[in-house]
Amino acid sequence: MKIIHDITEMQQFCADVRQRGKKIGFVPTMGALHEGHLKLVDEARRCCDLVVVSIFVNPTQFGPQEDFEKYPRNLDADAEKLAPRGADVIFNPSASDMYPKNCVTTIHVVSITEGLCGAHRPGHFDGVAQVVTKLFNIIGPCTAVFGRKDYQQLQVIKRLTTDLNLPVKIVGMPTVREPDGLAMSSRNAYLSPDERPRALAIARALTDAHALFSNSAELATIENHIQKALIHSFDTIDYITLADADSLAPFPADSDYPSRALIAVAARIGGTRLIDNTVLGEDAPPIQR
Repeated sequence: MKIIHDITEMQQFCADVRQRGKKIGFVPTMGALHEGHLKLVDEARRCCDLVVVSIFVNPTQFGPQEDFEKYPRNLDADAEKLAPRGADVIFNPSASDMYPKNCVTTIHVVSITEGLCGAHRPGHFDGVAQVVTKLFNIIGPCTAVFGRKDYQQLQVIKRLTTDLNLPVKIVGMPTVREPDGLAMSSRNAYLSPDERPRALAIARALTDAHALFSNSAELATIENHIQKALIHSFDTIDYITLADADSLAPFPADSDYPSRALIAVAARIGGTRLIDNTVLGEDAPPIQR
């Protein structure tokens, strides 16, 4: 497995691969890899000839009070996890190379960035859109694989890829969970032994939401149930939102009962912010009962 730090070298490497008629699978990450990331690598390996995994903690998507400085970074540990899964290249650029002095171009995706995490993390999705566009331009035509745990992020990336005519196929993979149902996340490492069981309240509540939805419960009833289920386990709740699974817009009060609906949650235990979601009418419940 090759590790490339230089942007020009990475571009040339990918160009040479495509010249040989090979398809590139690309998995963008910020490192601190877990099984959820590795499942994305498995999918890229399955559908493509060569797999590139980027490891770059992107400063432009962190707010001033967020965890950029303490975000876990261990390239050697990540490489040890990637090699057995068939990754061919790790792309690990520096922040100074990705964002040279006088870099003033930003990308803003409207509408779908305004609710959910976008309402609580100003500028976050501008940073995501900026770095993903830069990475796509470095890697070039490819199949890029993302997880659905960051559902809003996936929708933003799909939109910018379409709108900017980027030669990238986007694949979204189901959320990978711990055996008890907790969504895998690099931030789970921040949870103390006492906090870890409390975090499971999200998966339980989302599982209840599936049962309520299958019985055609009112959407407001589903939201209220989740609110009550989380309020005693989490210190603060950023949002609990039922929305159209494609546009991310909340359902109008007079709308017909949907055949599928996104339910997304963001909540905090201590200093740890956790997100999770499920698409009712489409996904399996987080916990199988």
